[in-house]
Amino acid sequence: MVLRARQKFGKYRIKRKLADGGFAVVYEAFDTIEGISVALKLPHGHLVTPTMLEDFRKEVRMVARLDHPHILPIKNAQFIDGQFSIVHPLGIGTLDDRLAKRMSIETRFDLVDQMLDALSHAHEHRVIHCDVKPENFILFDDNVLRLSDFGIARLGARTVVMSGAGTVGYVAPEQALGRASFRSDVFSMGLILYELFAGELPEWPYEWPGPGHKRLKQRCHPDFLALIQRSIQVDQRKRFADAIELYAAFTRLSERKRLVAPGTRKRSKPKTGTDRSWRQLRKRQFLKQYKRSLHIVDACKRCDGPLSEAMAACPWCGVRRAKTPGRTTRRERCTRCKRGRNPDWRFCPYCYGPGFKVVSEREYKDATATARCANKACTRRTLAPFMRYCPWCQRKPKGPWKVPGSKHTCGKCHWGVLPGYWSFCAWCGTSLPQQRKG
Repeated sequence: MVLRARQKFGKYRIKRKLADGGFAVVYEAFDTIEGISVALKLPHGHLVTPTMLEDFRKEVRMVARLDHPHILPIKNAQFIDGQFSIVHPLGIGTLDDRLAKRMSIETRFDLVDQMLDALSHAHEHRVIHCDVKPENFILFDDNVLRLSDFGIARLGARTVVMSGAGTVGYVAPEQALGRASFRSDVFSMGLILYELFAGELPEWPYEWPGPGHKRLKQRCHPDFLALIQRSIQVDQRKRFADAIELYAAFTRLSERKRLVAPGTRKRSKPKTGTDRSWRQLRKRQFLKQYKRSLHIVDACKRCDGPLSEAMAACPWCGVRRAKTPGRTTRRERCTRCKRGRNPDWRFCPYCYGPGFKVVSEREYKDATATARCANKACTRRTLAPFMRYCPWCQRKPKGPWKVPGSKHTCGKCHWGVLPGYWSFCAWCGTSLPQQRKG
């Protein structure tokens, strides 16, 4: 199916074609319901077979469980007018576009950290991407990268037999022969790292040193050069076992300050305005420390800051969140605020919305529950952190909620905050200079 500019496609209005790849064509489209621009992916008509559709369904299910700030989420996946479609957030370009522009050494290493973080998360969930290349890292504001296009990825515990899938130029030798593994993704990532710092892409037979090696030595510490060299070994047994091991090695070098070549001139002070690299580093550190305890499942559409469903305001930019139609880990949604809910809840614990019709008496266990309802007559009495009301009896929790590991509270609502990370209270939107210690 070929779509034209201004053509309606379900709730989307086509704006322009972005890319035409081997598996699908991607359009920029306007969501007439949410009022935002999105990336709309449609598989090519000659590839729309039951097998290919199943591959796209697998991509949807796979990415849905790869919940990570540097992996491109799927906003929607459905059949529209008989055509299977996948909708992603719209970026401003790709890493391939960014490579054509000047970058500071700090920006380059910030991008490396994001890429390795994303790929290691995929490998932790036993997902081999199989097509790691600059075009598949989507760039957003503030130099945020998100890994995309898991269309030919496969699940596997060890090695996956494939028919030479991948992109020429970044594909590992064994993958070209149909024997892709986690080490194949490491090889592709190693080539990207080489190109990022050397300005040139090595080619077969990948002899060391490769083209642009002089520029590579001027920018990178010898230990980081050794990391790149190990990643692109032709003999896969000499590479890192997976991106988890590769990212761990990179993190160790970063902690020991062995990334930048000795004597490399660094910027003495940040550019005018917000220090973007520092801001992204702060968010990644926040996720490592608080993602699980705060149940982070989404990101702010305005600033891309990490969010949980319970937050009434973005703690990074302060935008109010009366409705949150973003990602959820629960089975259904509140009809009023769009936050996730379990089928056995009688009320929304966040917006004090109308009661729900309970269609089943089955009790759904909530793994996030850590407290009990103050109402002794309540039959369930289990509450997840930062609920405003009990989902069964609608009574307010006893006492304010605290952030695990933090003694800071909001001066207005007295709920826990993280002034070391946040600029606003996530629960009432108050600016955090007004906070007090509990």
